[in-house]
Amino acid sequence: MTAIKHALQRDIFTPNDERLLSIVNVCKAGKKKRNCFLCATVTTERPVQVNVVKVKKSDKGDFYKRQTAWALRDLAVVDAKDAVKENPEFDLHFDKVYKWVASSTVEKNTFISCIWKLNQRYLRKKIDFINVSSQLLEESVPSGENQSVAGGDEEAVDEYQELNAREEQDIEIMMEGCEYAISNAEAFAEKLSRELQVLDGANIQSIMASEKQVNILMKLLDEALKEVDQIELKLSSYEEMLQSVKEQMDQISESNHLIHLSNTNNVKLLSEIEFLVNHMDLAKGHIKALQEGDLTSSRGIEACTNAADALLQCMNVALRPGHDMLHAVKQQQQRFSDLREQFARRLASHLNSLFGHDQSSTLAQHSVELTLPNHHPFHRDLLRYAKLMEWLKNTDYGKYEGLTKNYMDYLSRLYEREIKDFFEVAKIKMTGTTREGKKFATLPRKESAVKQETESLHGSSGKLTGSTSSLNKLSVQSSGNRRSQSSSLLDMGNMSASDLDVADRTKFDKIFEQVLSELEPLCLAEQDFISKFFKLQQHQSISGTTTNEAEEMDGGTLSRSYTSGVPQTISSEKDMIRQMMTKIFRCIEPELNNLIALGDKIDSFNSLYMLVKMSHHVWTAQNVDPASFLSTTLGNVLVTVKRNFDKCISNQMKQMDEVKISKKSKVGILPFVAEFEEFAALAESIFKNAERRGDLDKAYIKLIRAVFVSVEKVANESQKTPRDVVMMENFHHIFATLSRLKISCLEAEKKEAKQKYTDHLQSYVIYSLGQPLEKLNHFFEGVEARVAQGIREEEVSYQLAFNKQELRKVIKEYPGKEVKKGLDNLYKKVDKHLCEEENLLQVVWHSMQDEFIRQYKHFEGLIARCYPGSGITMEFTIQDILDYCSSIAQSH
Repeated sequence: MTAIKHALQRDIFTPNDERLLSIVNVCKAGKKKRNCFLCATVTTERPVQVNVVKVKKSDKGDFYKRQTAWALRDLAVVDAKDAVKENPEFDLHFDKVYKWVASSTVEKNTFISCIWKLNQRYLRKKIDFINVSSQLLEESVPSGENQSVAGGDEEAVDEYQELNAREEQDIEIMMEGCEYAISNAEAFAEKLSRELQVLDGANIQSIMASEKQVNILMKLLDEALKEVDQIELKLSSYEEMLQSVKEQMDQISESNHLIHLSNTNNVKLLSEIEFLVNHMDLAKGHIKALQEGDLTSSRGIEACTNAADALLQCMNVALRPGHDMLHAVKQQQQRFSDLREQFARRLASHLNSLFGHDQSSTLAQHSVELTLPNHHPFHRDLLRYAKLMEWLKNTDYGKYEGLTKNYMDYLSRLYEREIKDFFEVAKIKMTGTTREGKKFATLPRKESAVKQETESLHGSSGKLTGSTSSLNKLSVQSSGNRRSQSSSLLDMGNMSASDLDVADRTKFDKIFEQVLSELEPLCLAEQDFISKFFKLQQHQSISGTTTNEAEEMDGGTLSRSYTSGVPQTISSEKDMIRQMMTKIFRCIEPELNNLIALGDKIDSFNSLYMLVKMSHHVWTAQNVDPASFLSTTLGNVLVTVKRNFDKCISNQMKQMDEVKISKKSKVGILPFVAEFEEFAALAESIFKNAERRGDLDKAYIKLIRAVFVSVEKVANESQKTPRDVVMMENFHHIFATLSRLKISCLEAEKKEAKQKYTDHLQSYVIYSLGQPLEKLNHFFEGVEARVAQGIREEEVSYQLAFNKQELRKVIKEYPGKEVKKGLDNLYKKVDKHLCEEENLLQVVWHSMQDEFIRQYKHFEGLIARCYPGSGITMEFTIQDILDYCSSIAQSH
């Protein structure tokens, strides 16, 4: 480290007139380990500037370079993470927090100690050092440390006294009067010495000449001393005369002090009595309100609230020292305690009776309409007691906690009954039947209403009209079995004939949205009420007077432990609200998961609708409060929905891989290719402007790659249809689908599909067309071979096997009639290979026509080059080819 410090001083800081004081080898916390150095430096010029500089090695590693510098005055906090244990991590708070990990704890401590000393020496604004051992931070910086901080390499500077202006001027005049003062310092010093001796002699003579005046001064001093002695004698006589007067005045002063003390005590006693009377006296009206006040009327509640506040003020009055020893004060405190206990018991009993109010009378109507009951009137009535609940919380936490538990117990049963009935109706609307084996006995209060609603659903769909007994025979499993096959991509083409078409999915989407829309305001309203009624917006810091054991709750523990009557609060009141909501709405998450499982069983594509809806509601809930019960619960359910969505995609890919094609029939457009188009169109309509668009894009990538692989697999296994035809037709269909839907994440796949379509079209054309003029093609292959062997093109006609006569014989074998017949057979062959739905016959035929014309032009070029002036031509022209192809296409 010493060598590195020396190198950094030499290469980086010395050119910038800076001195390096301390160095530490660090890397950024939590990132890939890339080491650098933090350096504490000071400038050599005045005023001194203190900096923290980040230095790292260059990319090549052959030299160091200065990367970042911060002024020490901008450093706000140094956090060493742990003042006791050794920990190499530390934070520096500049404009933002920089987290570092030192190579060793010793280097970190040395660097922090240096920063502290620099702060003490140079900065007025003191840096906040937290989690730093007190051994590293000293109360003051000794002079020796100051020198080491200012620069370990600086030498101590001897103290000297500067000359003032007058002395400098005198020295300059003296030196100007002596010409050799500078050139001959020794002679100048001897001259000054001689002049000093002369001055000393003159000074001694002056002292000896003033001896007479000194003697006169001494005589005057002796006379003054005699006068002082006389004055002291007179003062002593005066003091004796005043002594008797002093004794009399002391007696008078002591008497006055006793009188004043008595008056002061009387005033203080009166003040104490007035304080106790004013602060510990409760009005009779308040006492009556606490004992007999009406807790059912608004006026009575207001009177009880005012009386409870007054009682709390009397009980919490800060008594002065000694007051608690007074018998009257003890009696009054006992009276207040009895009043508080009596009123708290009466209030708790009244609120418990209000909590037990049954609201089930409206439940049937709300459930049938797929709406949850509105508890606003219940909350409104209870909110009148919010201030009294706050008083109870501050004075008797045991009863407050008991009320909290009773409220949660009652509301959890009420909400569980309402929510289960609500979800039961939602399932009836989704499937047209109740849960298997339960019939309508699960909803006795609303049997006729649910029956009517169910029958109306069945009648509108035209599927399950019949008696109640027939409805009971249907189960969710049978509904799910109807869709066990059709939910896959391989069977989407038959969706129009299935029971669950687009209209069914739309109905499911609306029902699921209705369920979430009903649950969200219900939870938010209950959470808002809990916060207001139980006063959970403020920190709990006021002690109670009773001791309760911890109360266990489903989904969490709501507990208070007491030490000397003072409750120890839980981590935060947000946690308490969330725990209460978890207890009250413990059935929401299981019911939602059951509903999601049912929707997935009915139709696996329902997971697309559920993912979009659930994501939107989670996003909305997190914007309100990311840590709320609603946000947490919906987030957990969203994980299940996302898992079902992934499972749906995986099933489609698995079924693509297992697809089998008949060996005796034409392949055409593969079912999963057409069905991917329908899936993509459906998904695009569902995920339009959705928050979870990224999940769909990932699914698209997986599905399209699976489609590509499966097309290749089927094309390789196809026996009836050529491989190039299978590839060409299906990738043309995929390209057309992606072009129409404009899915941005599949742009690369769209280009790949187009390329595969083009390549296999060209391959099929070349393979199918082959060599329609076979003998002529073999003849010219021989010609090209001779040219390749070195024979000039114009000399090929002199070869016996390739003379003009042989060429004419070959050409005569291919009159126009035979060419047209061959093209007609080729068209029929292509027509057998291609499918009608993709309509690529004319495209392929046009490509074959172009390829045939290319071969024709190639032959004509060889004739013109190898048989110049022979007048030999083909028996048909390019126009004849165009006419043949057009005539064949029109005839078919």
